[in-house]
Amino acid sequence: MAPAGAAPAAAGVPTAAQVLAGVDLTGRRAVVTGAAAGVGLETARALAGAGAEVTLAVRDADAGAVARAAIVAETGNERVAVGELDLADQRSIARFVRLWDGPLHMLVNTAGVSAVPLTRTAEEEWELHLAVNHLGPAALSSGLHWALAAVDGARVVNLSSSAHLTAPFDLEDPHFMSTRYDSALALGRSRTAAVLHAVEATRRWSGDGIAVNAVAPAADRLTPQQGAATVVLAAASPLAGGISGRYFEDLVEAGPADPRTGRGVAAHALDPVVARRVWRWTERTLRETWFSGLPVVA
Repeated sequence: MAPAGAAPAAAGVPTAAQVLAGVDLTGRRAVVTGAAAGVGLETARALAGAGAEVTLAVRDADAGAVARAAIVAETGNERVAVGELDLADQRSIARFVRLWDGPLHMLVNTAGVSAVPLTRTAEEEWELHLAVNHLGPAALSSGLHWALAAVDGARVVNLSSSAHLTAPFDLEDPHFMSTRYDSALALGRSRTAAVLHAVEATRRWSGDGIAVNAVAPAADRLTPQQGAATVVLAAASPLAGGISGRYFEDLVEAGPADPRTGRGVAAHALDPVVARRVWRWTERTLRETWFSGLPVVA
């Protein structure tokens, strides 16, 4: 049953709940960022509906409480918690990591910003798209690496989008400190970074049994319930088991970018050499701000 007020579904496109139909996630634990609304909420709803214990990682605790109540009422799953998390604030991420207890099977990074005017984080003066769409999830993923490595077959999902097709990552001026700001370019770079992070995390973390993939939810042309379908496929479906370092869209692993359709994954987002360079840049950037002793990159 669709949530109250849901937009009409596009014919023939499954919802997140339908993707997980018959999948039993009882005993599995998930963290979903940005879970108070949109694709994040529908991702959390579908995971909880399949029996998972889900933590809604949200900036606004009141909105998170409303989302929790709705999920519990619909799914009957009481194992839904709310945790405060602001991906633009590295101290908030550090606090969330410190408070996390026990193993983690799924980390789904759906929170993000899109096409906002030039905005910088309060402490570091990082450009906001890059801070929220890449640096925040990278810090969270690495900070929770120990919890993911504690289980067999953990999965991390990074939100990306077709915007990555427009912009390779810029290691020379990633925060637009010396070049003219362009919101579309900033968004594209941050979405490319999300894919590159999955590529390099796969190389570094495969021995720990952690799969990391990037997903384009297509939320711009589908309902949130349908947009979340590809996200939960990567996060929890047996169909994506054993796959890592890839980019998913439309419920499948994407092929090479097709300029005629605006679909597929760009070569610049899968380049292993660039992925390694961006990982090292990310590691240096985060280590400059995190508290001493916290694991920034495992």
